[in-house]
Amino acid sequence: MFERPQSGERAILVHAGLAGAPDAAEREEFAELARSAGAVVVGEIISGRQRPDPRTFIGKGKLAELREAVVANDAELVISAAPLKPSQERNLESELRCRVIDRAGLILDIFALRARSFEGQLQVELAQLKHVSTRLVRGWTHLERQKGGIGLRGPGETQLESDRRIINNRIRQLMSRLEEVDARRAMNRQNRVRAEVPTVALVGYTNAGKSTLFNALTDAGVYVKDQLFATLDPTVRQLELPDGRGVVLADTVGFIRDLPHELIAAFRSTLQETREADLILHVIDASDPHRWQRIRQVNTVLKQLDADKVPQIRVYNKLDKLAPGYRISARRPNEGRAVRISAKTAEGLPELLQSVATRLPRKIQQAVMHLQPAQGRQRAKLFAMGAVLREEACEDGGWNIELRMGERDLQRFLQQENLVNCFLQPLPESAPAINH
Repeated sequence: MFERPQSGERAILVHAGLAGAPDAAEREEFAELARSAGAVVVGEIISGRQRPDPRTFIGKGKLAELREAVVANDAELVISAAPLKPSQERNLESELRCRVIDRAGLILDIFALRARSFEGQLQVELAQLKHVSTRLVRGWTHLERQKGGIGLRGPGETQLESDRRIINNRIRQLMSRLEEVDARRAMNRQNRVRAEVPTVALVGYTNAGKSTLFNALTDAGVYVKDQLFATLDPTVRQLELPDGRGVVLADTVGFIRDLPHELIAAFRSTLQETREADLILHVIDASDPHRWQRIRQVNTVLKQLDADKVPQIRVYNKLDKLAPGYRISARRPNEGRAVRISAKTAEGLPELLQSVATRLPRKIQQAVMHLQPAQGRQRAKLFAMGAVLREEACEDGGWNIELRMGERDLQRFLQQENLVNCFLQPLPESAPAINH
């Protein structure tokens, strides 16, 4: 959708907060977003307003200051941290004689740069089209002056309607294709549910180290870079826990403060993995001085996705960046358990996997199995797995073994040892199967 130059653009950032001037952390995050899109930040305008100006959002004084900054720095782009209405963008462009976008447009542009898979590109294009469809009038301001007269009736409106029709048709095509992708993803989730394979989803504020952790656990080779939204495409891999269970680990798109609604809607299939997960690993940058704000912002997005009730383990990452002896206050009232790791150095990863194994629900089955005298190896393996509660020698030289183990683990053991047709007798109703 958007033509972008290969080199960076000289940009002025406008921080106009309605509840006072934005703090330093918010300004730095916004500047990092701009740099992630390839912009060269050459100036900043900071303003605190009680209410936005209906025409340009910022007031006349700040508009004059911004105009001088654009000229003095030879800026090609102005980026507003506050959301702008289409008319406000158009009026600012008219006043400043350069392109103007807001934070949502900037994030969409970053997503367009980062998406690599077919599904990710479809999702980004859909979000871009929905965003730009409300701003079509910006491209046709030269026709708005045509009030009528011979030869001047209607072409502006006709062109806009034509553009809207083209965009709406493309939106329908993209939504149809994404519905097919959603159907395949839903089928994969159903297959995992039928196979009783739990799903663990990685979530966290962007640049918290999710993809580094994902690679450390699965050797997936996901693209990693120290920048916001380095990876967007959903990735799913198998992972074996210390107790032998297999789980599916899903890496999701990074969250950020005030994530545009267009992106939440477009990436619904990716974020669905989070909502339907059995466990969430909330990855947190332990070296970030604003980590508690980031935690609250991620939890806000999880609540928007109806994923706030999914069990959660907080994973404090990047211990390698902390000074020796630094202690993380990882627990606050009503918060889940926490694990401290460094995905870069692998410190704490065994403890993390053990926490996942402990926290995941597991169906436990108790039964009595009869083994023949020639099946001593299988008997020894059950003892080694810690699955035997007691055993009884039989007259034929075999054993009746009362065992207790995970339902899925038991089925896998029976298949691996070719014991599918083995006589397996459930315990009496007084000792039913239980869930842990």
